[in-house]
Amino acid sequence: MDVAAIKEYKFESADRLENFHGNQLLYVGWEDHLMFCAPFCFMLPPDTPFQAVVDNMLPGAFGYHPDFARIDWSKTEWFKSGEPWTPQPDKSLAENGLGHKAVIRFRTPGLTGIKGSCS
Repeated sequence: MDVAAIKEYKFESADRLENFHGNQLLYVGWEDHLMFCAPFCFMLPPDTPFQAVVDNMLPGAFGYHPDFARIDWSKTEWFKSGEPWTPQPDKSLAENGLGHKAVIRFRTPGLTGIKGSCS
């Protein structure tokens, strides 16, 4: 069934870049691990090195999953907006092309959740 608005509405989004005082939002999800039903959202300065996200942010978000300690980061597959992507760990988020509200996901070959359940 089609739905039509009674009248046009316009508003400014509350999550505009200028509302984050020099920071930006970065969404990060882990493929094949549905214990985390949606990507985590981090608020970070655009000059944050990508490796700092991996070392300092991801353990707090995903670290309680039993697979996390077994990740071989050298074999991790990364995706940006659904496309294969290779981050440069020593470069900033901005230098890696990650702008405000960017979505990245990672897949860890051989690790597919608790007892292979993707959970």
